[in-house]
Amino acid sequence: MLTRAGVVGSPVAHSLSPVLHHAAYAALGLDDWSYERAEVPAGGLRRFVEGLGPEWVGLSVTMPGKEEALALAAEASTAAAAVGAANTLLRRPGGWYADNTDVDGLRTALLEAGLEGAHRAVVLGGGATARSAAVALHGLGVRTVEVLVRDRLRPHTAQLLESLGLDTHVRHLADGIPLDAAEVVLSTLPGGTPAPPVRPGRGADRPVVMDVGYAPWPSPFAAAVAEATQGRVRVVRGTRMLLHQAARQVELMTGREAPTSAMDLALRGELEGRAQR
Repeated sequence: MLTRAGVVGSPVAHSLSPVLHHAAYAALGLDDWSYERAEVPAGGLRRFVEGLGPEWVGLSVTMPGKEEALALAAEASTAAAAVGAANTLLRRPGGWYADNTDVDGLRTALLEAGLEGAHRAVVLGGGATARSAAVALHGLGVRTVEVLVRDRLRPHTAQLLESLGLDTHVRHLADGIPLDAAEVVLSTLPGGTPAPPVRPGRGADRPVVMDVGYAPWPSPFAAAVAEATQGRVRVVRGTRMLLHQAARQVELMTGREAPTSAMDLALRGELEGRAQR
């Protein structure tokens, strides 16, 4: 019998998740597995999930359904519960299980980028992805975080930062991004969001800078950092987080070790193809 998984959200047509999961299935020899896209608007996730047959083992959940995914689950991981959102649903005998592999993806991508011994972070944005970032950064040793938001910090995000014991300072995005204020600067702003001014400062140490978004690329944030630093600071594209969170999803859904190299190769090939179109 065909085993099915997929990605849901809106919009979902340009999701790179099928590229990653199909590459994993091919490398693992899972010829009887399929992974497909489904357009599911806000408020429609529960109805969609209730209509799935027994051959469905899991879902990757993108915006705007991450909070809905957590709400409909019978059980949730510690990470998903802390963030208040889930990007993964797994079918279990007792019902759907919610997890948040964005935390794993961010942590692994930051380590891959060379982050080590970090104590201070700057995070742009205060939504669900910023909460995933907070959990990941805390796990990497960060103890002080400066959160840049348009207006006010969301109550759920403020509660999480407090529960993690992080020394939190809230600033306005309009005041600018202080690149020299931390060892890591992470943008969780939606793709295409206009970048606030960048203040490169005079710090001797160059921070690890990442934009969790990957389309369009370079993002306004990445372009602003490149201009302000004259190209001295490279912004890590969010596809690295995407790769590693998908690898963890593959492991959760298949019970097998993810073939990350094969997934990375397929992702790079797809990105090159899209850039040439």
